[in-house]
Amino acid sequence: MKQVLCNPDDPDAALYAQNGYNAGMTTLYTFLQSPEHAYPDHPERPGRLELLISKLSSYSVERVEAKPASPEDVSLVHHPKLVAALEKVCREEAPAIIDYAPTYVTHTSFDDALLAAGGVTTCSRAVLHGEARNAFALVRPPGHHAEPDRAMGFCLFNNVAIAAKDALTHRLERVMVIDYDAHHGNGTQAAFLHDERAAFLSAHQWGIYPGTGWITDAPDARKRIVNVPLPAYAGDQVYEQVADRIFKPFVESFQPQMIFVSAGFDAHWNDPLTMLGLSTRGYLTLARKVVALAEEFCGGKIVFVLEGGYDPVNVANGVEASFSALTGTGESETQDVNPHPEPDCEARIEEVRQRHGWI
Repeated sequence: MKQVLCNPDDPDAALYAQNGYNAGMTTLYTFLQSPEHAYPDHPERPGRLELLISKLSSYSVERVEAKPASPEDVSLVHHPKLVAALEKVCREEAPAIIDYAPTYVTHTSFDDALLAAGGVTTCSRAVLHGEARNAFALVRPPGHHAEPDRAMGFCLFNNVAIAAKDALTHRLERVMVIDYDAHHGNGTQAAFLHDERAAFLSAHQWGIYPGTGWITDAPDARKRIVNVPLPAYAGDQVYEQVADRIFKPFVESFQPQMIFVSAGFDAHWNDPLTMLGLSTRGYLTLARKVVALAEEFCGGKIVFVLEGGYDPVNVANGVEASFSALTGTGESETQDVNPHPEPDCEARIEEVRQRHGWI
C-alpha cells in the first residue's frame, strides 16, 4: 500500500487519499476524452486522443479522477452571461456551430467543458497542496482561445486560466502560463490582461487563427504579457533559443510560484492545420526546459494542460515526451525530424527581448 500524506486543509484531500497517491513524489494526470463532444469531420475530435489510451498505463504516473468545475470556479474567468448562454445552447439547440472557427457544441458539451476545466483544477490543487510533484491534464474540449465573454476557436471554457486563477485563491501571489500551442492563446491573454498577479507568454505561428499575438500587444503589461510570433517552419532550433533567451528571463523577472503550460502539439511540423516545425525531440527539449524553470523558481510546481494538436500520432508522442520531462525518466525514441529548413529568427527573438528589457 502506498503511503499517503494529505494536507488536512485541502478540500480534495480525501479524493487523493482514496486513490492512494504518494504525496509529493507522484506525477499525476487526468484523462478526459469526452467522446460525445464530437462533430462530423471536425479536427477537434475524440480521436485526437485515441492513441494515448493504450500508452498511459506504461508511464510512471498516477491517474486522478477529475471533479467538474463549479460555477464559482468558472466565474474566476468567465462572465455569468457566457456560462448561461453556453448551457442554454447545449441543452436546447445542440448540435450547433457557435462561431466561424468553427466551434461546435453537442448536448453533452456544457458538462464536458465543466469537467475539462475541473480536471485542470483537480491537478493543479494536488500540486499546489503537495499531493503530487507535478501533473498533466489531458482534457478536451481545449480552452486557451476562450475569452472571458465568449467561446471561440474550438474552446468553450478557458481551462488553464480558470486553474491559474483558482491557484491565486489558494494563497499564491503570482502564477504564470507558458503557451506553446501553434495558435496564439488570446483567451488566456484576455483573462490575465488586467491582473498583475498573472503572467502569460505565447510562442505561436504568426498570421494564422486567431490573428492576435503580435509583439506589441498589451503595451501596459510589458514583462507580464509576452508574445513571440514565429514564422512558418520555425522548429527545434528556434524554439530552443526562444526557451533559453525568452522563457528564462520571463520566469526570472516575474518570479512565479507556479507555472502552467498550455501544451499544444499542433506546432509539430506535420500537423494538418499549421505550418510550424517542432519534432517530438523538440517537444521533449521544451518540456524539460520549462520543468527545469519550475524546479528552479517554483519548487517544481508545474501543471501541463493539453490544448491543440490534430494528428493523433503527434499528440501521443508529444504527451509521452512531456511525461518523460515531468518524471525525469526516459528519452524519446521517435525520429520525426522536420524536413523543412528552419528560418532565421534571430532578429525576432532580439526584438522580443528588447521590448521587455531583457537585453
